[in-house]
Amino acid sequence: MFEDNVLLAFGLTLFAGLSTGIGSAIAFLAKRTNTRFLAVALGFSAGVMIYVSFVEIFQKARIALTESLGNGLGTWATVAAFFAGILFIGLIDKLVPKADNPHEMHKIEELSDVPKIDKIKKLYRTGIFVALAIAIHNFPEGLATFAAALSDPRLGIAIAVAIAIHNIPEGISVSIPIFYATGNKKKAFLYSFLSGVSEPVGALIGYLILRPFFNDFVFGVLFAAVGGIMVFISLDELLPAAQEYGEHHLSIYGLVAGMAVMALSLLMFI
Repeated sequence: MFEDNVLLAFGLTLFAGLSTGIGSAIAFLAKRTNTRFLAVALGFSAGVMIYVSFVEIFQKARIALTESLGNGLGTWATVAAFFAGILFIGLIDKLVPKADNPHEMHKIEELSDVPKIDKIKKLYRTGIFVALAIAIHNFPEGLATFAAALSDPRLGIAIAVAIAIHNIPEGISVSIPIFYATGNKKKAFLYSFLSGVSEPVGALIGYLILRPFFNDFVFGVLFAAVGGIMVFISLDELLPAAQEYGEHHLSIYGLVAGMAVMALSLLMFI
C-alpha cells in the first residue's frame, strides 16, 4: 500500500519545501506586504494541521499500534509517540539561536530601507543563519508531509498545502537580509529557495532509514510523532507568526476556517 504512493509523497514534499522560493519572489515582486492575507493564510494553515493531527493522524496511528500491541499498550504507545514528536521538534527549535530565529517576520517594505555599510556583514550573517535555521526546521516537516502522503494522499495534499503556506513568509525572512547585505536579488532568491530543499531531503533520509522496517508498528509510531510535530509547529510557529503581522482576530478566523475546510474534506470521503 505504502509503496504505491512514494512518488506522490516525494512530489508533495518537494512542493511544500520549495515554496520558500515563492516567499522570496513575492518579496521582490510585490510593493507592499499584505499582512491581512498572511495572517489569515498562516492561521488557516495552523487550523488544517491541528485538526488533521488530532482527528485523523492520531486516530490512524492508534489503530495501527493497537493492532500491533493490543488496545491498552497500543493506546499508551500512541500517546507516548505523539509527545515524543513534540519533544523532538521542540529540541530542534531549542538548538536554533534566538538571534537567528527564522520565525521573526519581515515585511516587503523593509527592502526600501537601505542599511548602512557597517551593518552589511551582520545582515549577511543573519540571512545565512536564518536560511540554515529554516533548513533545520524543515527537515522534520518534510518527514511529516512524506509520512502523511505515504499513508493517505488526501492527508498528504492537505498537509503539503499547509506547510507550503507556512514556508512563504519564511522565504521572505531569508531573502530580505541577504538582499540587504549583497544587493543581489538572484543570490537572495537562491538562498531562500535552497533553505526549503531540506524538506525533501528529510523525507528521503527518513524513507531510506525506515523502509526496511516498515510495518504497522513503525507506521503507527511515526504517524503519531508526525501529529505531535505538526501541533507544535502550529502553536509555536504559525499562530505567533500570524499575530506578528498585527492581525490577531484574522489569524483566529483563518484557524477556524482551516479546521472547517479540513473537516468538510474528510467528511466528503466517508
